[in-house]
Amino acid sequence: MSDTFFQPVSGFDLPRFAGIPTFMRLPHLSFDDQRLVEVDIGLIGVPWDSGTTNRPGPRHGPRALRDASTMIRAENGATGVRPYELVNCADLGDVAPNPADIPDTMDRLTSFYAKVLDAGIMPLTAGGDHLTSLPVLRAVAANDPVGMVHFDSHTDLYHSYFGGTMYTHGTPFRRAVEEGLLEPERVVQIGIRGTAYDSEDKDFAKSVGIRLIPIEEFHARGVDDVMAEAREIVGQGPTYISYDIDFIDPAFAPGTGTPEVGGPNSYQALQVVRALRGLNVVGADMVEVSPPFDVGGLTSYLGASVMFELLCVMAEAIAGGTEG
Repeated sequence: MSDTFFQPVSGFDLPRFAGIPTFMRLPHLSFDDQRLVEVDIGLIGVPWDSGTTNRPGPRHGPRALRDASTMIRAENGATGVRPYELVNCADLGDVAPNPADIPDTMDRLTSFYAKVLDAGIMPLTAGGDHLTSLPVLRAVAANDPVGMVHFDSHTDLYHSYFGGTMYTHGTPFRRAVEEGLLEPERVVQIGIRGTAYDSEDKDFAKSVGIRLIPIEEFHARGVDDVMAEAREIVGQGPTYISYDIDFIDPAFAPGTGTPEVGGPNSYQALQVVRALRGLNVVGADMVEVSPPFDVGGLTSYLGASVMFELLCVMAEAIAGGTEG
């Protein structure tokens, strides 16, 4: 049972539009707080989008996701999981980026997450553009490579942009494979679609054994069948979950920089995460929420809802077993 200190503020005690917003209305702790050693899952913001190559805005994602997450309650209505009773969760604040220097920001991120992991805390990240995942993985997979379930409309496996720029939101997982952070044969990318520059990213995936599931296959087979394969691919080894909001059709999540039509609806967006229950999850992220392109906060709330589903899966992974 989680300590009552780590329970979120109830809407029965303080209206959800009142108070200082933290992720899920959880307590905010810094690295010098004595209670940090009691935290099992840390929710972390990365307000950074220097890897964006088209429409900027994900640097504002963590703030919008925090605000939207004040609507999240204590129990998962579909699975019955009450994550705040299984483990201690806290908002660990934002990693301060250097918006003018990509390598410096990545070093800051890796250093921050190394401290989080050294404290025995599993990280749940709110980005930020998808380049965010690379420095996080450098910390998570510092000792051994991990598998990954990746929800996205893009592979993010390109070699470089603009004649040699190696670090953009379209290259993080190419770098992660090259750096030995990911076990490519334990990586599955789900929802890939849209027009393309060429087939370089897909050719690379095939060459190293990454499984791509295009959106046409996803719709033809359905959530249950696709996710059964995803579970088989990653097995019970350490697995990272990376969730780009543009995995979801822009009719449901318009607030993102590189939208692609034809994606899953908002219900399917939650179903795929619930299907991860029981995996050996070691961390997760929700990226590419871009509030300037949102409509009525719909994308931010959907992103916060996905984060809650991820939190439930992570809490069960730590507590052991599944409920409901």
